Amino acid sequence: MACLHDHSCEDHDCSSNWSLYKHIDLSKVSALNEASPGSVKSVFKAWEHRLISESDGEHLESNEGDPELLVFIPFTSDVKIKGISIVGGTDGTSPSKMRAFINRDGIDFSDAQSMQAIQEWDLVENNQGVLEYQTRYSKFQSVANITLHFPDNFGGDITKIHYIGFKGEATQLKRDAVVNIVYELMPNPSDHKTRAETGGGFSHVE
Repeated sequence: MACLHDHSCEDHDCSSNWSLYKHIDLSKVSALNEASPGSVKSVFKAWEHRLISESDGEHLESNEGDPELLVFIPFTSDVKIKGISIVGGTDGTSPSKMRAFINRDGIDFSDAQSMQAIQEWDLVENNQGVLEYQTRYSKFQSVANITLHFPDNFGGDITKIHYIGFKGEATQLKRDAVVNIVYELMPNPSDHKTRAETGGGFSHVE
């Protein structure tokens, strides 16, 4: 479902609502079929900068003659996603459909085409970034990574994306911190003295 962004951002703190880009592990973001390797990282930015790429040339673009794109986005902490915003290109190059997969690593085009997405959206050309696509919120809890599949566009030879934004909230703990907590909860035998080591008559670990 597409929802119109129908208020002035001068009166609403839209930037804070769309702040999940701060929790994206940008070094591990990747895209399949991108014309310029690494260009996908340029589409994740602050809400107020979502249209700047149209003038500075930074955007994600598919290879010519093949509009399909597959974008993998990992987060530094688990997040809850309420909405997604896509700002595409002009002249038919904006993506026309979006499919999402949650917490699935290593998806390729063959997987994406054969797997059931957790949600799908029919997109509209959103060059001014005034639309958001609402998620089925109950299914977008504890998201460690999300893969977005853009199978087609509005008739252009290539697909262009200038901005991908996520509306929601992040957990307080980063994922590496959770791993460390679990590790600390597991007893380490080397941390325990045996009675034999302390002069007692037993050699089993207490």
